[in-house]
Amino acid sequence: MTPGTEHRPQMSVEEFEELERHAPEAVRLEFVNGRVQVKAVPDGNHSEIYMWLLEQCMHLRPDLRLHPERGLKTEAYRKGRARADAVLVPKGGLKGHGEWSEAGGVLMAVEITSNGSDTNQRDRVEKPDGYAAAGIPVYLLIDRDDRSVVVYDQPEDGRYRHAEKLPFGATVELPDPVGITLDTEPLQDLAD
Repeated sequence: MTPGTEHRPQMSVEEFEELERHAPEAVRLEFVNGRVQVKAVPDGNHSEIYMWLLEQCMHLRPDLRLHPERGLKTEAYRKGRARADAVLVPKGGLKGHGEWSEAGGVLMAVEITSNGSDTNQRDRVEKPDGYAAAGIPVYLLIDRDDRSVVVYDQPEDGRYRHAEKLPFGATVELPDPVGITLDTEPLQDLAD
């Protein structure tokens, strides 16, 4: 990389959105830290983990909705486009939104790791920073590789000030404004 070009985006947000509109349905694109990234298509265990979380949210917080595969405007000044595995919003919270929603009103973003080679950088480094910069109160990372759940909260100055990592099987408290307690025991069989 040429010195001084580390933070230069590959293209503008508008160019990315045009590219993404014309991508084949089987390809899911994101624009994180100025780079176009291909997001892995979920496997069966990924889908089962999403359904487990959906059931928990519906049961414990029927006033909220967990939407899959939601496009979010992230990073400073909304220059990023992340496709969260799920977002938790108040009922009706996405009404009138286009494909890429402003993060205001999103209570929690969720990522479930896949077997992609860029999972570490994207889900564990770039996504927390992007979601924090967008002001999303809680980021839940369900890390299949590490068999853990990481809860990020208290976004400030583009970073989450607090993160708690717990193994699959632990009881996980999702802080306000989410206010849900998860028994993650079922994740033990879905890690692979």
